[in-house]
Amino acid sequence: MKTTVSSAPAYPQEKNHVLNKNFRPSENFFNSDKIFKNYLKTNATAEGFDYMSARLNVTGKDAAGKMNELSLLADKLGPELVKRNYLGETINEIRFHPSYWELMKVAVKSEMFRVKWEPSLRKKFNTEKQLLGFSAGYIYALSECGQFCPLCMTDGVAQLIHMFCDEEDRKRLLAHIYTDNAEEFYTGAMFLTEKTGGSDVGANIVTATHKEGKYYYLNGEKWFCSNANADIIFALARTDADIKGTKGLSIFMIEKTLPSGEKNPMEVIRLKDKLGVRSMASAECIMTNTVGKLVGNEFEGFKVMVEMINVSRIYNSVAALASARRALIEAYQFLCNRETFGKTAIEHPLIRTKLTELGALNVANFYLVMRTVKSLELTDNGDEREKHLLRIINPMTKKWSAETGVYITRESMELMGGLGYIEDGVVPKIMRDVMVLPIWEGSGNIIILDMLRAMTKSKGFEVICDEINKSADNNTEYGSWIKAELRKLAAFAGKISTLAQDELEASAKPFFEKLTSLYQIALLTDNLNEESKQWILPALSYLKGKYNPSELAEVTPLSVGEVKGLIAWEF
Repeated sequence: MKTTVSSAPAYPQEKNHVLNKNFRPSENFFNSDKIFKNYLKTNATAEGFDYMSARLNVTGKDAAGKMNELSLLADKLGPELVKRNYLGETINEIRFHPSYWELMKVAVKSEMFRVKWEPSLRKKFNTEKQLLGFSAGYIYALSECGQFCPLCMTDGVAQLIHMFCDEEDRKRLLAHIYTDNAEEFYTGAMFLTEKTGGSDVGANIVTATHKEGKYYYLNGEKWFCSNANADIIFALARTDADIKGTKGLSIFMIEKTLPSGEKNPMEVIRLKDKLGVRSMASAECIMTNTVGKLVGNEFEGFKVMVEMINVSRIYNSVAALASARRALIEAYQFLCNRETFGKTAIEHPLIRTKLTELGALNVANFYLVMRTVKSLELTDNGDEREKHLLRIINPMTKKWSAETGVYITRESMELMGGLGYIEDGVVPKIMRDVMVLPIWEGSGNIIILDMLRAMTKSKGFEVICDEINKSADNNTEYGSWIKAELRKLAAFAGKISTLAQDELEASAKPFFEKLTSLYQIALLTDNLNEESKQWILPALSYLKGKYNPSELAEVTPLSVGEVKGLIAWEF
């Protein structure tokens, strides 16, 4: 008797996939980002664009390729503190996975510092050095935000060395920052915060005792030392404990290695176990007769440090912009090639509506961040009006880009569903990394207070109002509306200045948020051109509606083509 075995139905393996066969990830982030490329071509000189685009092509390819794996490795296999060697000798050595150093090589090769600080290039590109340098930083940060922190502080250290150090130190140290040889590259750090005060650096208690000449012995603990393995550190300390607050602080340059070749004494107590930016080392450090060189005048340490904070806040904004942009692009590429409920995901109206929101926020942040970079450039070149503007838009940009960066990243993760939550991809890492950006370089409440100071101690508010007015004059469609809203803000500014301190501080937050939104809308009108209108016009429409929400009404979502124009990314 024969036994009949029924064959099982064939499993449709060819249909079992996450994305369709059209999926092609970006191969070069510089070439893919139409918004960024349009801005750079429009605002750089032809010579600057040609010089930097050659480097950006290389960095863009690295960012879309090898940096992805290196970044995930450096995140998962973070730095380790080795307190002692085999013989029991204290060495306080911070060791990194090789991926960390490979990422640092990409940064050096990108010329983000070389184009700013190498003397001949600095002279050649003096009116656009910040634009060119931050362009390389932006492309780099699309893949690696963790190491962008040490790179940020390195540029800040270069700024302090350039402005306040003597000629010998400038020549000797800046050459290690603008080098094109990663083996000779020095990174920087700033050690500000202590247990006693945190953001209130006026409560710091680390002491500085005179040694000889400009050299002092520093003693005490620094509580949050990011890039603890830096070659050049700027630290605040007190030469006179009786002078309280920030007025008693001086600033000192600490080099990892003393002129004798010995290690400058500093004990690393432990590495911080951070939620994100795990590729770089943040630590708690105790200085015991650590040798530091006084920079600038005694008791002017906080004034000097502000120059570094100005630079680092812009880095914070660029990091937020790049991180959110990358998360949005990951979701966008996914949605363009994910088929659900009988159609491609991007064809669903609710998805198009969400991408419209996120895309508009991203576009608005892009032009705000780039305007702040331009203001730094002009301030560096002696423009007093821009100095006042920078005083208010730098903290404004830092706060807004960081907060919306977190939101864009979170929403992008949700758009990808469960896959967006899996650590094999880059979005969870971006989510963890971007969470620090509203905290670093002044948390939200500190920023509000700083903007209040900018209103009373500079002409920043008057200048930004003038900027918005000029933008309105040049745009027939939005001009009258912008002017009407600006009049309301100006009237309220006069009112809150008369309030008691509690009411003043509480009222300032919604006021500055409105001012930021209106300034972003004005900037979008300024940057309209034949190519950019495909992403600026839908962003303007969305942002105006969000600024003054109306009663419930019918919503017509953008078409697939319009959404793609708004996102402006080729792959």
